Amino acid sequence: MTTFDDRENAFESKFAHDADMQFRAEARRNKLVGLWAAGLLGKSGDDAAAYAMSVVSADFEEAGIEDVVRKVAADLGALASADTVRAKMAELLPVAKSQLMQEL
Repeated sequence: MTTFDDRENAFESKFAHDADMQFRAEARRNKLVGLWAAGLLGKSGDDAAAYAMSVVSADFEEAGIEDVVRKVAADLGALASADTVRAKMAELLPVAKSQLMQEL
């Protein structure tokens, strides 16, 4: 195998790893947003965990974050606007990434 092939394989591996980490960070962020929203809704324990998982599942409806924003904002109603949910998502993404890095 040539040096070029080795480099190509290394870049492909790094790209796959980075994509996987981004997916995991976004899923963790969605879970954290779900737990935050569950708290606003007065849910705790298993109910909060189940709600958080429903938020994670909502992200698979379409590309981007709007599917999650739409679900959480609709569930929260007057408790938080869509802009508040977007701000919370932006706030929690670095937290999610930090949590993942600590687990490695």
